[in-house]
Amino acid sequence: MFSNLFLKSFRILLLPFAFLYWFAISIRNWLYDNKISRSTSFGLPVICIGNLSVGGTGKSPMVEYLVRLLHPKFKVATLSRGYKRKTKGYALATAGSTALEIGDEPMQFHQKFPEIAVAVGEERLEAIPQLLHDRPDTEAIILDDAFQHRAVKAGLNILLTEYSNLFTRDFYLPTGDLRDLKSQYKRAQIIVVTKCDPDLSNEEKEKIVSEIRPEKGQSIFFTSIQYDMPYHILTRSGCSITDETSALLVTGIANPTPLKAWLEKHSREYNLLQYSDHHIFTIDDLNEIKRKFEGMESSNRIILTTEKDAVRLLKFGSEIKDWPLFVVPVRHDFLFNEHQLFDRLVQDFIQNFK
Repeated sequence: MFSNLFLKSFRILLLPFAFLYWFAISIRNWLYDNKISRSTSFGLPVICIGNLSVGGTGKSPMVEYLVRLLHPKFKVATLSRGYKRKTKGYALATAGSTALEIGDEPMQFHQKFPEIAVAVGEERLEAIPQLLHDRPDTEAIILDDAFQHRAVKAGLNILLTEYSNLFTRDFYLPTGDLRDLKSQYKRAQIIVVTKCDPDLSNEEKEKIVSEIRPEKGQSIFFTSIQYDMPYHILTRSGCSITDETSALLVTGIANPTPLKAWLEKHSREYNLLQYSDHHIFTIDDLNEIKRKFEGMESSNRIILTTEKDAVRLLKFGSEIKDWPLFVVPVRHDFLFNEHQLFDRLVQDFIQNFK
C-alpha cells in the first residue's frame, strides 16, 4: 500500500515531463496526419493489435484469438517487435529458435502455432516484405503491438484498453501510462475493453461506451480474462487448481492482478514472486524460486507461471524437469454474446479486402 502511494506521488512530480512527452507525440502524430511523414499500405490484409498505454492489456491473447479464428481459412502470419530479445533486425522463427533470439511473446506464438509463420522485426516496414519473401503464400498478417508504428498503415486496427485503466481516464508518461494521444483511438476500427468483470452489467457497459464516445463506424466489445487448466511446463500434463492447492506464483509480466485474483478465488493460498515485465530469468532467480517453494509448508503445493514466463524458463529444462512447475493459459472471453459479431467483422475484412 505504502509503495503504491509513494509511486503515485512520485509520478505526479514528473508532470512537467509528461507535458513534454505529450508535446513530442503530438508533433509526431501531426506529421503523419498531415502526410508529411508517410504511411505505407500493403497489398494484403494487415491487422494491427495495439493499445494507447504501456503495460498488459491482453495483446498476446488477442493475437492468439485471431490466429485460432483465421488459421483454418487463411494462411496467416504474425509479426512482432521481439521485445527484449538478444538479436536485432528481421528473423523468422524456426524449430531451433529460442526466446532470447525472437522474444518471449513470438516464441509463445511459435510454440502454440508451429504451422504458421512467426516473424520479428523492429522496423515493420522493412520486415513485412522480408516475411512475404520467406512466406509468399501468406494471405494475412497480424501485427502485434504496432498501433504506434504508423510507418505501416494497417487495414484493420484493433485497439485494446483495460477496464480498470481506460485510456479516457489515464494520463501521459511518465505521470500516467499513456504512450500515445488519447485522440488516436479514432484510428481504430474496433475497440476492445479487456479484463472486465465477467458479470459486467449492461448499464456499466453503456456508461463506458458513452465515455469512450466511439466514432461513426467504430465497434466496441468487452472481454473478460479466462484461465484454462494449467499444464506442466515440460510434460504438458494437466493440473487442477482446487481449494486445497497452495501455489507459488512466479510472474514477469506487466499486470499480474487478474491472475492473482483468480488464484485468490480458486486456490487455498498463494505466494508471489514478481519480476519485471519480460524478465530474463537467471540461475539466481531459479535458486530463489526453489528456496521460496521449499519454504512453503503445504503438502499440496505447485509452482505456477504464465505462458510468457514459461518460454523464458524452458532453457532450464534439466534443472526444472522434476519440479511441479505448471503453466496457466489465458484467453479472451467476449461478453454479452458478441463474439460472433467480432469474428464476422474480422473475417469480412479479409474476405472483402481489395
